[in-house]
Amino acid sequence: MSEKSPILHLRGINKSFGVAHVLHDVDLAIYPGQVTALVGDNGAGKSTLVKAIAGIYPADSGEYLFEGKPQHVTSAKDAAALGIEVVYQDLALCENLDIVENMFLGREKKNGLILDETTMESKAREALTSLSVRTVKSVRQSVASLSGGQRQTVAIAKSVLWNSKIVLLDEPTAALGVAQTRQVLDLVRRLADSGVGVLLISHNLTDVFEVADRITALYLGRVAADVATKDVTSTQVVELITTGQSAGIAGPATKAVTS
Repeated sequence: MSEKSPILHLRGINKSFGVAHVLHDVDLAIYPGQVTALVGDNGAGKSTLVKAIAGIYPADSGEYLFEGKPQHVTSAKDAAALGIEVVYQDLALCENLDIVENMFLGREKKNGLILDETTMESKAREALTSLSVRTVKSVRQSVASLSGGQRQTVAIAKSVLWNSKIVLLDEPTAALGVAQTRQVLDLVRRLADSGVGVLLISHNLTDVFEVADRITALYLGRVAADVATKDVTSTQVVELITTGQSAGIAGPATKAVTS
């Protein structure tokens, strides 16, 4: 697969819940080594789209292409098998467990009937080191003792532990302070620079413009625009989010998704 070809390409995705048509012919591309920001107001369909990618809400229609091949993803297990990991806003970490136990929760390595603690510790350290994480003193620290930024770091490192090709990040800097936000944004950039395709869901346009290579804006369940970050301003993105259009930006019907 060419580096300019998307790892994941969704075409014409539709999703309804009863009479509510939430996603309308949505196209989305995620490229290796790039951060794609998914933006939109509350109710725009961002969460539904992420859950469709993750297999939690299988799409009603449309194409789901992974590395150029059609896939039938109907469960989170299907998505994980492709190499897609999701870091949700609540992080899904267990405070009563340490970092190693959280990173391998449900995927523990065993030596016979006994947990292989040595291997798990080693791989946990490798995952953190690969992302240049230096704020965690010990992989045996309890998650309850970590700051918000450190917890987000552990959740992201957990996602790359399994050789993920795509990581979906849901509001990773929400409720974080300035220093912790800086730490997480640096981590997101390093994650993409390692070759992983990153989808960043965020309401914070400052964060989006700092780390995203592309921006896909949703408006009432439709793609208002898919553009390179360098080609738009914050004001234009706000217009896309609030009205579904902005002067000088072609909509998806006239502007193809490019790398």
